[in-house]
Amino acid sequence: MSELLAPAGSFEALIAAISNGADAIYLGMMQFGARAYATNFDYETLNKAIKYAHLRDVKIYITMNTIVYENELSLAYEQIDKLYLLNVDGIIVQDLALLSYILNKYPLMEAHASTQMGFDDLEGIKFAEKLGVHRVVLARETDIDTIKEIKKNSKMPIEVFVHGALCVSYSGNCHMSGLIGHRSGNRGRCVGSCRKQYSLVNKTKNIKYDKNYILSMKDLNTSSFIDDLKIVDSLKIEGRMKEPIYVANVVNSYRTLLDKNSDSSSINKNLLKTFNRTFTKGYIFKEDKKNISNLEKPNNYGYEIGKITNKYKNTYQITLNDTLNQNDQIRIDTFEDFTLNVVKMYDKDHNLINSADKVCYIDLVEKLNIGDKVYKTLDNKYLSQLEKSFPKEFKRFPLNIYISGSINKKLEITVNCLDKYVSFTSSFVLEEAINTPTTYENFNNQFSKLNESVYELNYLEVNIPDKVFIPIGQLNEFRRDAIELINNERLLSNRKTSEIIYKISPISFLQQKPTITAYCSTVEQYNACKELGIEDIYYDNIIRRNEVTYPKKDGTVLVGGYSGINHYTNNYLVSDFSLNVINATSINQLHNLGVKRVTLSYELNQSQINDIISSYYLQNNGYPNLEMIVYGRLDAMFTKYCPLKSMDLCPTCKANTYILEDNYTEFPLVFHNDCTVTILNGKTLNLVDYLDELNNINYYRLQFTIENYEETKNIIKVFQDKLATNKKTNYFNEKTDTLGHYNKETL
Repeated sequence: MSELLAPAGSFEALIAAISNGADAIYLGMMQFGARAYATNFDYETLNKAIKYAHLRDVKIYITMNTIVYENELSLAYEQIDKLYLLNVDGIIVQDLALLSYILNKYPLMEAHASTQMGFDDLEGIKFAEKLGVHRVVLARETDIDTIKEIKKNSKMPIEVFVHGALCVSYSGNCHMSGLIGHRSGNRGRCVGSCRKQYSLVNKTKNIKYDKNYILSMKDLNTSSFIDDLKIVDSLKIEGRMKEPIYVANVVNSYRTLLDKNSDSSSINKNLLKTFNRTFTKGYIFKEDKKNISNLEKPNNYGYEIGKITNKYKNTYQITLNDTLNQNDQIRIDTFEDFTLNVVKMYDKDHNLINSADKVCYIDLVEKLNIGDKVYKTLDNKYLSQLEKSFPKEFKRFPLNIYISGSINKKLEITVNCLDKYVSFTSSFVLEEAINTPTTYENFNNQFSKLNESVYELNYLEVNIPDKVFIPIGQLNEFRRDAIELINNERLLSNRKTSEIIYKISPISFLQQKPTITAYCSTVEQYNACKELGIEDIYYDNIIRRNEVTYPKKDGTVLVGGYSGINHYTNNYLVSDFSLNVINATSINQLHNLGVKRVTLSYELNQSQINDIISSYYLQNNGYPNLEMIVYGRLDAMFTKYCPLKSMDLCPTCKANTYILEDNYTEFPLVFHNDCTVTILNGKTLNLVDYLDELNNINYYRLQFTIENYEETKNIIKVFQDKLATNKKTNYFNEKTDTLGHYNKETL
């Protein structure tokens, strides 16, 4: 049976999830989780949550799935140490340093590879197996056929998102929030840049399309495919930012489908009654890219229940195709979205009513139009029903009790639940009854009163003389003592402070005079680089992250993900920025995994780069072999989604240049042969006048994306001259160039 894994952004959400049938909960702490703006848990609340969950046989996984700066590693390790002693079942991580720390130091605690690590095929799963990962959270872009192939060829437990919000970008590949708002998604501070409005512009034909929510994805809903999903080890619901009511609804819906094979159509209707952006079956079930986004609205959409069909002064008639009740909330799709709490509703004679399923009337001073659609965004009766679903016990555990004793002796009680036993001797001495003896029924009545516990009485055995008397209050005390002791036994942890010392395997490289490398997107850029003597060129030897084909390559290969590292292990490997490396330990791990040089993340500032190199030297008695992007339009995001497809413009990408435009800047679009898309930053990174500050970096990369042949040559010459003369250049335009994060504070 698949594990049903639910989110908890608060303790109340955790209770809602467990009460409705979750098998496991994932939640975040105050630091190092990818939902920094959720309520999250401190250690005291977490300890309470773990005990609550474990008594109900529910597992707790902690999200530490951000990337971690060098000066934060010791604090992150300390948090892992504390989580281990608190008896968490597993930790979900993105950063190689944290993954390595858990795997090497805490064999009793699971390390799960977060979706931000980008595993989406069998090649990546093989890499995770080599590392010793206990579970992989697959990328949301992984389709069901690939999942079946993984399950057929690997014993690695896999976790798959089945419901909730979708990122438009491959997880871990979105830098948009960090680049334009200096709030990094990889650091848990995403501001939702994809939920903003943008205009699509055809630069070739000078056509500007109406502004819409072109990057806003619908919510994932796979409830109609539950039978296909039963091969997956863990079914994950997204929603640590959602309210407990939402969690209760979604968990209850999927629990019902998993356990009872219910009709998914009725479940789908219930799922529409809490927050949704309308639904998509997602890439997992091969949704057409045209149908995966919602161009109209980035927040709660609701579901259609009727239309405005008539007007009498300030009274509007709504013709309904679904029930509307008093205190529901509706949204009317007029010139602007208009939301209304239905406090008063009327029949045709203007009498107050509290429910209608065909026609009703509402009074409004706002101007609406005949034909405006009406959507229900809050179903008050259903929400009241959900509120009653927690707290409660979704299931109870069988309790077996054995009682024995004799006259003038203390009573002996043994309690058993599942594989746990406890025995205790009461202080009560059995005495012969003077009047009414205590019967088996008395024992059974009192020991059956378990509603305030997680148990139900399964078996009761009483071996005492026939004529003894025990007060009812004493029996109740025995029951309470028994529950407390079996609870303590079931929560007992065998974990102690780990004596294992975490060590890294030192590896170092010779430092050299900095060399210019170049990333090329076009043959014209490649030719310009060759003409000007660039020897290390990435062009036909690039394997992007989440690229699931692996053609034969000779010599150097630039790999963007862990799958590529696994496949091209015999090549000279250069890891790309998309591995999000921001600490010395991750660099060391990559070098030990066969990567010959490591490209630093562009989410680093100057001080952090110096910290990394200093720490690496101390740990390895030598330097790493580093590459750094010093010029180029940086990737704001890499996505499987195509904005043109959603606008019925496919395949005009072949003959036209497109950008996205907001109120401040424009973002060029790069269309790849496999129909994936890179959205580039609006400004160009340019560190030409800061190269002398980049100490112990062996390779400076020029990242060419939309530059033409002449621009490419001119830029190369500027950097070559800089390395030769170290003179300040005035070639670049301050309005279009940026230092990126190089001179910024920590994100």
